[in-house]
Amino acid sequence: MRIVSRLVLAVAVPVALSLFTGCETTGGGTAYKGGRSYHVVAYKPHDPSKVRVALSKGTQTVYVMEGDRLLMAAQANVGRGGSETPSGHYSIINKDKTKRRVSEPDAGYPMAYWCEFAPAYGFHEGFVWSTPRTHGCVRLHREAAARLYALVHIGTPVSIAQSQPEDAKYAKDVVRIDQSRDPNPPRSLLMSSAWFQDPPGPLLIDQ
Repeated sequence: MRIVSRLVLAVAVPVALSLFTGCETTGGGTAYKGGRSYHVVAYKPHDPSKVRVALSKGTQTVYVMEGDRLLMAAQANVGRGGSETPSGHYSIINKDKTKRRVSEPDAGYPMAYWCEFAPAYGFHEGFVWSTPRTHGCVRLHREAAARLYALVHIGTPVSIAQSQPEDAKYAKDVVRIDQSRDPNPPRSLLMSSAWFQDPPGPLLIDQ
């Protein structure tokens, strides 16, 4: 109950904070359209072995849980018609903070904070749209992607479905963004190692 009340307070202030809150990528900053700041809060797990990820395709929301304890929830962007994000029960099989696209078109394009849950499918940083848009991967804003990467490990369970039990309790409080009109960052930045810098501040906080 304490977590929920803190979340409501966080999303009510002018600077939008989200406890809750591929494959093109976003810029390295934390601003989004409209000039408001976007920040995702994530809590350190007490027992990392109990962390699990639940993705709701219907609400485009990712929840990171430790048992019944919410560690993070944030907006995600899932696959569009014809290239849907697969549903089912998976686990994290690979992590690569500095992953880049290897195939054409646009080989070398960054897919930072890659957390693969099935062959060729993973969570990673990218433009977050209000409607399904990806080719099956799950895009997250850098604020969320970096924190998801810090929370999960190889073997972390991942559940993907049209809806999740967490939707009823948390989805309405998740800050929503739409980066569909955001311009691509300069190519020189996309191809530099500086692209993979973490967002400012600690990725996980104690509670």
